[in-house]
Amino acid sequence: MITINPNIFKSYDIRGLWPSDINEKNIDLITKAILSFLIKYLKKEKILLVLGRDMRFSSPVIFERMKNVLLSYGITIYDLGLVPTPTVYFSIFRFKADVGIQISASHNPKDYNGIKIAIRKGKKLIKVGKNTGMTDIKELALKNYFLNINRLGDGKIIPVKDAIDAEIDASFFDLKIKNIKKLKIIVDPANAMGILYFKKLISKLPVKIEIINEKLDGRFPSHQADPLQFTLWKDLQKKVIIKKADLGMMIDGDADRVFFIDEKGKIIPATLTTCLILEKIFALKPKSKVLVDIRYILNVKKQVEKLGGKLSISPVGHALITQQLNDEKAVFAGESSGHYYFKEIGGGESSIRVILLILQILSEKNQPISQLVKSIQSAFESGEINFIRDKNISPKEILEKIAKNYHDGKISWFDGLSVSYPDWRYNIRASNTEPLIRLNVEGLSANLVKDKTDLLVKKILSLGLKKD
Repeated sequence: MITINPNIFKSYDIRGLWPSDINEKNIDLITKAILSFLIKYLKKEKILLVLGRDMRFSSPVIFERMKNVLLSYGITIYDLGLVPTPTVYFSIFRFKADVGIQISASHNPKDYNGIKIAIRKGKKLIKVGKNTGMTDIKELALKNYFLNINRLGDGKIIPVKDAIDAEIDASFFDLKIKNIKKLKIIVDPANAMGILYFKKLISKLPVKIEIINEKLDGRFPSHQADPLQFTLWKDLQKKVIIKKADLGMMIDGDADRVFFIDEKGKIIPATLTTCLILEKIFALKPKSKVLVDIRYILNVKKQVEKLGGKLSISPVGHALITQQLNDEKAVFAGESSGHYYFKEIGGGESSIRVILLILQILSEKNQPISQLVKSIQSAFESGEINFIRDKNISPKEILEKIAKNYHDGKISWFDGLSVSYPDWRYNIRASNTEPLIRLNVEGLSANLVKDKTDLLVKKILSLGLKKD
């Protein structure tokens, strides 16, 4: 009997350890469960599908096994090969495919792998998550209940050699990128998929691009490809200062997140990157709506008001943000974890578009990026602080106890607990994927944020939680 660990079916994707959770024996069953769901959901058997993978050592094996099952079910596959996750999203619309699948475990360590699934609905993406089909896929896989269809064996493969080039070229066109100056940038893709973007950009831009950790390697010999682990930035920060670069970039494992550092080696919070590019977003689409996630809103709110746009607050989580962007007909969303979402690709992420916008702004403004950031910053942020909770402790109970201490503030229970005052606010929420409580504090001065953060940390620790 082939077993499948039920815990691999996450809120937003399928992810687990190779080969204990995902392996050559159970990947066929997982693929059949995905297909059975898709056939039922799409109400069609003749499915067009784009398939990509990252550089992890297990990805070629998963890719071949999935491909063979897909072909046996009569699926037409656009084989993208080695591509970043946003390239899969873009390719879904380029080929008018029904669905896209990316084999990747994103920023996770080398022993992990996973599967991301996105469905096209007209001009919108639906990412398959807990509320959009993942529960169904899990049940089908665990029960070995798969649909029988009549088209077995007549699937076909269509190799795609220019997937990344086509994505980059469309980004140039949509964003009207032109007259980029001879800037100097240093990037750290951590031996992962962002390398493919930057190697293409070298020939498409006059920018001098230096890539460190530039060889694709699923063992991650340099460091884990997680830009939210800021201790991993030290080499990049030093190199930007020594080489007198205009900008540094850190990109995650599957290249759907990007962070920037200024010419002084200082990390730029993702919300301030959002603020920077909003000027371009609204120039292209005046008075449109954009989204920002609940963790940090003050800087973006101020900038949106200044530029005459509209703002909506979203919950945390890439599938949820994509859905809200589409539901509310927004044109862009910026998440404090470094995900950036664009209407043009169905509400999916595009790190390459953010990179191009930042380069365009630097070329036009002719000022150091540190000055540009300083000119638009109106609030300060604590950075996310994580606390480990015992699985027996209810997150709701913790949040309710904390809320009692802040009854004089404006309280919201939208995606956790948010409490707002005239000059500061905080959000505390349970992680969707781990037994963690996450705290974020922001305010109009750095000292105020530090003081309020210290008080909240002390309160949370008094409830029996420990710092992660």
